[in-house]
Amino acid sequence: MYGMLYESVAYYIEKEFGKDIWKRVCQIVDCKHSTFKTHQIYPDKLMPDIAAALAACTGESMDYYMNFFGRCFVRFFSNFGYDRMIRSTGRYYCDFLQSIDNIHLQMRFTYPKMKSPSMQLIEVDDEGAVMLYRSGRTGMSKYLTGQFVEVAKEFYNLSVEVKVLESQNDIAGGTAGPIQLTNASRVVIVKYRLNFDNRDYMTNCVNSSIHKSQLDLAPVDLNILLDFFPFTIVLNRDMKITYAGEKIVETWILHNPDEDPKSFIGSKLVKHFKCRRPKDIPMDWDNVIQMRTVLFEFELVRASHKNAAAAAGKEVGNSNTPNQNDSSQIGKPILLKGPLYQLKDINYLIYLCSPLIENLEELHGYGLFLNDLNSHGLSRELVMAGWQHGSTLEMMFEKEEVRSDELEKSLNLADSWKKQGDELLYSMIPRPIAERMRNGEEATCQTFEEVSVIFMEIMNLYDGDSSNIQNAMKAVNTLNLIFSAIDEEIVSPFIYKVETVGMVYMAVSGAPDINPLHAEHACDLALRLIPKIQALKLPGISIRIGINSGPVVAGVVGLKVPRYCLFGDTVNTASRMESTSEPYKIQLSNYTAKKASKANYKIESRGFVKVKGKGEMETFWLLEGLSQ
Repeated sequence: MYGMLYESVAYYIEKEFGKDIWKRVCQIVDCKHSTFKTHQIYPDKLMPDIAAALAACTGESMDYYMNFFGRCFVRFFSNFGYDRMIRSTGRYYCDFLQSIDNIHLQMRFTYPKMKSPSMQLIEVDDEGAVMLYRSGRTGMSKYLTGQFVEVAKEFYNLSVEVKVLESQNDIAGGTAGPIQLTNASRVVIVKYRLNFDNRDYMTNCVNSSIHKSQLDLAPVDLNILLDFFPFTIVLNRDMKITYAGEKIVETWILHNPDEDPKSFIGSKLVKHFKCRRPKDIPMDWDNVIQMRTVLFEFELVRASHKNAAAAAGKEVGNSNTPNQNDSSQIGKPILLKGPLYQLKDINYLIYLCSPLIENLEELHGYGLFLNDLNSHGLSRELVMAGWQHGSTLEMMFEKEEVRSDELEKSLNLADSWKKQGDELLYSMIPRPIAERMRNGEEATCQTFEEVSVIFMEIMNLYDGDSSNIQNAMKAVNTLNLIFSAIDEEIVSPFIYKVETVGMVYMAVSGAPDINPLHAEHACDLALRLIPKIQALKLPGISIRIGINSGPVVAGVVGLKVPRYCLFGDTVNTASRMESTSEPYKIQLSNYTAKKASKANYKIESRGFVKVKGKGEMETFWLLEGLSQ
């Protein structure tokens, strides 16, 4: 499906239910498209998947939302001016129903890869009409119901009730359907009954009487009609070709040089022509009579390339048969388009058609010339116009492709910048808190019952005059080398880097992600850091580490360069554990040591240490990790 359909879905879900619901729906269906491009093709099954996900979020049924999507699309395409095309189809709602198939045919010029369904109006009466729907997509019948209702309401001020009379292969949930035992394509066929006030249409269109002047017209010879319409086929009740226009016969002979030219007249229509639109319609008298306003599209069945090539070398004596050069120009089989009318006086069907040709290249590919086209109408003018404007359109298309590529690059660059910005933000503020702030929520403080705070300080960094530029540069480079090595050992979410102040590095375990093993993870980090820094082999440089556990308060502080900070006596004590520690040693507070000891970490009592603001405190050295 083209992105225009999904644009309408995304727009109205956000409008009716909010952006949060749309984000949840995208997560459920694993939709990686935050936006949809109008002319880009997306998977068919995405539509019913979105409906099912929205139903799961809100409690309504999937069919309800497929109907809702259909109504939304009718409102949405008015933004593109397509509402004027709908209004111009006719005065009455039945005029629109008769023209749906033809509208889809015209839309193929804008959306060339569109796989539109086939819809025919088969019955009309004062109380409504009966529509027949055929499609290769399953699960879309309720979507069409919404469109029926909304078009009647918006453009014809009618209230329509839609009922399903018959249904075949209409399986909800996308295009896959159940497992098939054959490779035959699954065709969905649904017959709808549309109930609405149709009396005006019946009175003014269907039941109108013939004007008296028409009763006085003399019969017209059929040969004159065939001269006016060289691409014409007359069929009897058995759907056999009784008469045919001159160009139809010549074109058939050109594409089937190995066939007997006399075998064309009197043969079945389906033997020489394949019906492309409407799809999957049995070509019998009763079906065709019901489709008075349908434009039929037939593809001429041509002989195999092998037989055509073999026949191309034969000399054909019939003067009406194209010569060898014409046969060599045949490209693809010709397409014919036009209505099938019933001639009630003689009880025949007449197919008034024209070849579907867009430019001169196609014309030569079919083995035709401009003089072969109908002299009336605009067939020749359209072919010439297509050829004249082809180069202009191609240049415009190339420019649009360049602009599209540039826009795509700009979007990718913007996404890259956004990711870099997010990474920078998350390095300053924890992701959950940053997301709340981005959504406009207040960044409130949090209390944590128990965390472990780690302080590390680099010793003997300056070995000379700190005011000397060379010494200062050397100190900064060394500091960056050590802090970068420490950053490599931070394993989120077990450890969070809080900040660095001067030569002191602060980290915490248990905040902002609650972690019951915070003491163990803090000890593991400290034990990893000592050999990591020693391996750098920096002369005279050493570190000392202190750890304390307990409750803290955390929150974001500041407007310019906001920081995630910890507050409380636990932080002060952890800082004292570091400042009273020794080079390449890890000092633990009494409480942290007890937790580490229970986890089988090897510790050693240091004794009582005088701590500023605390007095005498018993502390411990952390020696080794978990016992093996």
